[in-house]
Amino acid sequence: MTTNAKPSTSSEPQPHHHFRFHLPHVHLSSVFGEDWFALKAEAFARFFGTPVFLVGQTIAVVAWIVLNVTGATSFDIYPFILLNLAFSLQSAYAAPLILLAQTRQADRDKAHADADAKHREDLAVAAAQRQMLAAQEMEKLGELLKKNTELTELTRELTERIEALTREMHGKVLVDKPAA
Repeated sequence: MTTNAKPSTSSEPQPHHHFRFHLPHVHLSSVFGEDWFALKAEAFARFFGTPVFLVGQTIAVVAWIVLNVTGATSFDIYPFILLNLAFSLQSAYAAPLILLAQTRQADRDKAHADADAKHREDLAVAAAQRQMLAAQEMEKLGELLKKNTELTELTRELTERIEALTREMHGKVLVDKPAA
């Protein structure tokens, strides 16, 4: 992992930190270690599979053979025992380095996969909580709407009563009032 973030000391994860699930794995040391040699060894192991390495090695081998076959030099004449020894030495170091690089990458991939799984679980829990809160809010809104409807009905009934009383009073006042 390339982040230099340190794990938080509290048991609560930081909700805004995108790599909070990766932080517990920061302390894991790699198979190679973390020193200069380890980093160079992994870089070298990764370089073995690149087109640059394959083309470069092919050019070096062709030049080696051409120089020795044409007689320009005779440090490794046919059957090229020194070249075979160089390939054997390369294989002796390359195979373990490549395996170690794969192991180191597998460790990183597993740590990232675990962290991603925890992140997905956290998202699922958060979504369930939001869904539950939304359902509670909808229930409250339903109750408020019901109460509002009841209050509106009560207001209508009271308005009708006031109107009826006003008419009744108006009728009594006009009937009881002497004509002048």
